[in-house]
Amino acid sequence: MRWTPGGLSPDIEDRRGAGGGGFGGFSFGGGSLGCGGFVILLILSLLFGRNFFSLLGGGGDSTQPRTQTQTQTRPDVSQPGSTAASTAQRTPEQFVSFVLDDAQGTWDKLLPEQANTPYHHSHLVLFRDATQSGCGYAQAATGPFYCPNDEKVYVDLGFYDELRERFGAPGDFAQAYVLAHEIGHHVQDILGTTAKVHAAMEEDRRNANTYSVALELQADCYAGVWAHSSEQRDILDPGDIDEGLNAAAAVGDDRLQRMAGRRVNPDSFTHGSSRERADWFRRGYQSGRISSCDTFQR
Repeated sequence: MRWTPGGLSPDIEDRRGAGGGGFGGFSFGGGSLGCGGFVILLILSLLFGRNFFSLLGGGGDSTQPRTQTQTQTRPDVSQPGSTAASTAQRTPEQFVSFVLDDAQGTWDKLLPEQANTPYHHSHLVLFRDATQSGCGYAQAATGPFYCPNDEKVYVDLGFYDELRERFGAPGDFAQAYVLAHEIGHHVQDILGTTAKVHAAMEEDRRNANTYSVALELQADCYAGVWAHSSEQRDILDPGDIDEGLNAAAAVGDDRLQRMAGRRVNPDSFTHGSSRERADWFRRGYQSGRISSCDTFQR
């Protein structure tokens, strides 16, 4: 992507220096853990090759989560060729800040134009290992997610290393796709889609996974709508869309089940197959319209 490094977005909340929270039961490094929790962390550590007991470590900063404020004027994204891009230091924080601001700036315009609905901003929470969210205790192992209860996106930047190395989806636009997908969930929340789907899942639990897949594929399509806008504004490099399509396919349920050594079981899908995820991202990208993203009638 063609982007200009700048100060962090005012919509970013950086908790990477904050403690992760406590448990009740066995004590580990100042935290505590029940028997069931101990077994779960042991299994996760063995499966993922990571020390999940470090989530209970007591060496972190115990200060309260803080909200990062803008430290300098945000760059004008309409001028991607700025010489500042070649001279300023690029960091992962600056990149996700750029994508966040660009995606939300896009929806500021598109949602009123295409859905006659005002958009209001989500916040992006950067955390390390674990943190509290409005949807419960969040862990890095679950990957990035959106919580409708507090309207925030939660990301451990270490996930992007896994996206590249474990899932085989390199490139800055692969990372941008992930964040745009989560912002897509915020759009669903504003439009009332999320509440309707959750109510339907409660009433029709037998088909809950089907509703979940439709919700996730729609977020993929909304990510594609943002990609369409990005291309129109000439901030995409050659190959960026391919990176996005590859990332969407890399986290398909069928591929993840194969990676885990399990039999592919479509009935257990919650996000959609690799082909479906790539197809709906492509559909949003090609049309640039919210109306093209009705995954519930597919």
